[in-house]
Amino acid sequence: MKNFVKSEIRNHIAIITFGTEKSNAMPINILEKLAQTILIEGQKKEVKAILLQSAGEKAFCAGASFDELLQIKDINTSKRFFGGFAKLLNAMKNCGKIVVVRVQGKAVGGGVGIVCAADYCFATEQASLALTEINLGIGPFVISPYVERKIGKSQLIAMSLDTQFRSPQWAMEHNIYHSVSQSIAEMDTEIEQFMMKLSTRSEKALEYIKQIAWEGAEQLEMLVADRIMMSASLTLEDFTKESIQRIHQSLKKA
Repeated sequence: MKNFVKSEIRNHIAIITFGTEKSNAMPINILEKLAQTILIEGQKKEVKAILLQSAGEKAFCAGASFDELLQIKDINTSKRFFGGFAKLLNAMKNCGKIVVVRVQGKAVGGGVGIVCAADYCFATEQASLALTEINLGIGPFVISPYVERKIGKSQLIAMSLDTQFRSPQWAMEHNIYHSVSQSIAEMDTEIEQFMMKLSTRSEKALEYIKQIAWEGAEQLEMLVADRIMMSASLTLEDFTKESIQRIHQSLKKA
């Protein structure tokens, strides 16, 4: 499977799908393309809501691309890479349309950020979540304002430190997931019914609900901008480079 972002409009719903070769891990071009696509679709009068999903039946998103992390040699490249996640999450917030996210499998690192930036989220019983960035020598700094908004600072810090996977049931209890299904087929049936209902709703009412959903979140973009530098600078340190290389090699052997 080649890396891609595609979009189609069906019955007033923009369905945006992304996919990459390695567990839907995100390189910079996909991050930027996805952010751009969300903003473009959000501007279309005929679109009432956006469904964001990833390809395949396994991982929803494995976070940052290891291949690209290993290629980062300077601070500007590093800032652009982590800024890609900021662009994506900010686009989900600012697009003006309700964003529904479909999570068929594990969400790791930046994938958790995407899930937490959703306005409504469907998942399966395989869709556990983990923030594993500290294993690489960095932290979930860029996505942390969006994650904290959903689960609170205490749980954010706990996830950042212990790196353990949280169950879909835990995610339901902490306001990340709104529906958990036993299978992908069951989830997709629920999503189809839900999106069909949204397609018949008042455009203006949906717009107001989006506004209310993000009231008081104006500072998020400022926080994210400040935290890009944290990840960008740490990625250039020898400790981080060695950690990323070691984990990357272990994944290749697995």
